[in-house]
Amino acid sequence: MGKEQRIAILGTGYVGLVAAAVFADRGFQVLTSSQDKEKVETINAGKAPFFENGLEPVIARAVKKGTLRAVHGREEAVRESDICFIAVGTPSLMSGEADLSIVRETAVAIGKALKERKAYSLIVARSTIVPGTTRNIIIPLLEQHSGKKAGKDFGVCMSPEFLRQGAALKDTSEPDSVVVGEFDKRSGDFLEKFANELYKGQKVPVLRMNLESAELVKYGRNTFLAMNISYINEMARIAETIPGIDITEVVKGVGADWRINPVFLNAGAGYGGSCFPKDVKALISFAQLRQVEPALLETVEEVNIQQASHVVSLLRKELGDLKDKKIALLGLAFKPGTDDMRESPAIKVANHLFAENAKIVAYDPVAIPNAQKKFIRNTIKIGYAASVEECVKGADACVILTEWDEFKKLTADFFNKNMKKSVIIDGRRIYDSSFRAKVAAYRGIGLGPAMA
Repeated sequence: MGKEQRIAILGTGYVGLVAAAVFADRGFQVLTSSQDKEKVETINAGKAPFFENGLEPVIARAVKKGTLRAVHGREEAVRESDICFIAVGTPSLMSGEADLSIVRETAVAIGKALKERKAYSLIVARSTIVPGTTRNIIIPLLEQHSGKKAGKDFGVCMSPEFLRQGAALKDTSEPDSVVVGEFDKRSGDFLEKFANELYKGQKVPVLRMNLESAELVKYGRNTFLAMNISYINEMARIAETIPGIDITEVVKGVGADWRINPVFLNAGAGYGGSCFPKDVKALISFAQLRQVEPALLETVEEVNIQQASHVVSLLRKELGDLKDKKIALLGLAFKPGTDDMRESPAIKVANHLFAENAKIVAYDPVAIPNAQKKFIRNTIKIGYAASVEECVKGADACVILTEWDEFKKLTADFFNKNMKKSVIIDGRRIYDSSFRAKVAAYRGIGLGPAMA
């Protein structure tokens, strides 16, 4: 297999478009498919339809080289490609289950396109789907609508992605592994050859297993990482009751154990984004449907839900009644490097503040358009500032909710000069002890009271 292989990626969200950009930038011919005509036009103009750190230049380069093209609809992309990746969304239903409706629609469209294709194709599920989805839903739909047989006329694999938003390009370009869940050996061989060509010269292990195992690997990784975050946030709440303690120092000691990775032991305002919240919910629901009570996962979710109200409780300890107090929120995206606000702690904090009749002003370098269009409901009165200075001007307190570099560079003098009173609630622990000593009041997640 060489780079003459043609790739189709169905879905132009974070997973699909980042993969399309990386594959095309490495010389593969990539067709990426969207049902949204505006997105198609944006991508073909060499632009990204959302903000992800470093993504737009890669798209522009690949479009200019002629290796990346977006098309409207799915069937053209499938008919013209040797490997087709399903990278559509699987959002949460009210029950917590993953919504597989778009996956089903996509499988039907692929099946119809395969009917017209004579050559062998490989269909790869890349969306986050619960165990059994590929075998029990995707394959039957492909066979029904193509009139062909999986394993004979076309191949099927499940290969989950493991990207971090804000670092998605790096994670797609330099993965720690490639998981190949295979329907049959021919399918697995086909995908492994593609992975070896894609990551030629890199030491990327290919882990082969069956479809269901690969599907559960994705949930296993994400829920384990979510568990780490909730664990350290609970530890941080304990730390806040002990004079002189600092959870960041505790983490250094805990993380020094070779069995523990300290990277995801950062206490803060809680996890958010498109993966952790919905994947925890989906695995809880999946387990319960099989008469397994996932007590640990339920606690992980509950601790995360409580974290936003805990941030507001720190505010209350400094200001008392929050009614009519001006509260500046720095950061709306759930993490830096992206404009994604799905399940962002900022939304939950804003809701709590609104319920307490506070005056809310927010600033984020890239996420304000998303906040205005989609994520902070219209019934909340919230002002959006064009700069950090405008946001904190005259504020009674400031809450740090996203660790953008722009915020890390702010000095205590800046807050003292611009705020009514420099009360800082550091939900991401971005400021050091010298900063803390210079502001009127500082409370950070996992920082105990000063020693008497």
